[in-house]
Amino acid sequence: MVRVGKESAGPLVLDVKKLTKSYRTDEGLQTVLRDVSLTLAAGESLALTGESGSGKSTLLTLVAGLDLPDSGAIRFEGRDLATMDDAARADLRRGEIGVVFQQFNLIPSLDVAANIAFHARLADRADPDWCAALADRLGLADHLMRYPEQLSGGQQQRVAIARTLAARPKLVLADEPTGNLDEDSSDTVLGLLVEGVRDTGAALLMVTHSLRQADKLDRRLHLSHGQVSA
Repeated sequence: MVRVGKESAGPLVLDVKKLTKSYRTDEGLQTVLRDVSLTLAAGESLALTGESGSGKSTLLTLVAGLDLPDSGAIRFEGRDLATMDDAARADLRRGEIGVVFQQFNLIPSLDVAANIAFHARLADRADPDWCAALADRLGLADHLMRYPEQLSGGQQQRVAIARTLAARPKLVLADEPTGNLDEDSSDTVLGLLVEGVRDTGAALLMVTHSLRQADKLDRRLHLSHGQVSA
């Protein structure tokens, strides 16, 4: 694991211990993750790197509570996701864990302002002043009445970031959040994501193929064939 910059002194948000996950395929049982462990504190950012098929996205899916590991534990603020039922894990994703996707996943029938507020309303945390502050910080204040199809890719990803942060999650998961953008837009959007997460005191776990992007985060963890690699 590579450490970059200052280590966060915030409380522990995520604690993953000896995580293993396999799937059945036509060729037999395929192990995707083997004894993977990591921790992430409030205000800290961690990049997951590795080749395609190394288990990065699977790990993110497990941390989000969308699937369960075969063995090991995932604890969010001390709570084991495996002990929760589907409804409890869905509540966690709605209010405590935010996700930024490579595909922006904006709602095309809603304008920018409504897209930003969407998750906060689902989490019962609607705060117009906070949404307005996010829109201003992310350079969206002049686009609030526009619809996703009227925005560039970089602008749409900014809306997706604002939507995630509007609910004030304690953990943000980002799966190749700049993968569909050109290099200049990628740098700008990633900078805004890291700054926004840090300013809100959340933790950030980001999957990326780019070592250049990974180096902008506090720490880097490399996966190779489902295992943590130096």
